Amino acid sequence: MKRVLFLCVANSVRSQMAEGLARHFFGDRWEVQSAGSSPSIVHPAAIEAMNEIGIDISEQYSKSVEEIDPENIDVVISLCMEEVCPVFLGHAERLHWPFPDPASMTPFGQDRLVGFRQVRDMIKAKLEEWEEK
Repeated sequence: MKRVLFLCVANSVRSQMAEGLARHFFGDRWEVQSAGSSPSIVHPAAIEAMNEIGIDISEQYSKSVEEIDPENIDVVISLCMEEVCPVFLGHAERLHWPFPDPASMTPFGQDRLVGFRQVRDMIKAKLEEWEEK
């Protein structure tokens, strides 16, 4: 079983959505976790955007990268774009998939979920592409 860790700064949106998507689609083959360097809370809009496609991440919670045992991870995927991504020690394969932070990309006057949906769908497409390799 492949052990995958998704990383971003707050572990509130991108890494949480990636964890939920990966667990939903590949949970029978992957052990999935997410973490961040400055954990906060799972963003309510991320939960809502995921619920729209039938994936419930409301029970997931933000956690620190320091809580993760490096020996139990095969692949680390960082999802930060403009921020400084957390450092993860250990011998895991490292991938970087830069996605914008949807919490900062919703234009004034638009539906607040627009950016969350876009990033959710981009992460889903990237996961499907990676799984096919």
